Amino acid sequence: MTALNAIHWTELDSPLGRILLTADPTTGVLTSLSVPGQKGGRTVQEGWRHDPALFRTAEEQLAAYFAGELKEFQLELRSEGSEFRERVWAALGTVPYGATTTYGEIAARIGASRAAVRAVGGAIGANPLLILRPCHRVIGADGSLTGYAGGLDRKVRLLTLEGAIQGTA
Repeated sequence: MTALNAIHWTELDSPLGRILLTADPTTGVLTSLSVPGQKGGRTVQEGWRHDPALFRTAEEQLAAYFAGELKEFQLELRSEGSEFRERVWAALGTVPYGATTTYGEIAARIGASRAAVRAVGGAIGANPLLILRPCHRVIGADGSLTGYAGGLDRKVRLLTLEGAIQGTA
């Protein structure tokens, strides 16, 4: 990978810890948002290009979100996954701020069978754009706060911030 096509990245402080953002080097489109210790999260690799200026809009919107002032991100996102994962990830984007849905409801939204709920969970767990693509809004059918690649404590903080659950943000 040459310097011209190296992945661009920056880190931001947040209430969830240091956030790592990556973007496509040619378009500037966000490709991942990872938190410390995230299952499957990204870490800076040799040859990546640190480019904070590229992420100013994302930084501003994330700050407004964490301040409770922004309910919907207006950022261009792109990730690569199977056609099934892409459909699941698109469905995540339809879950509004302050609301929750279940894995079964996501399966229904994409036209998958009830038997596909586990596969839906796997796709949600592989979401490379935490917070921006709100996988934290997906809960168990019984209302339990199951699984979150960023850790259940962060899921609780995000849902509390959005007013979807009661607790301390």
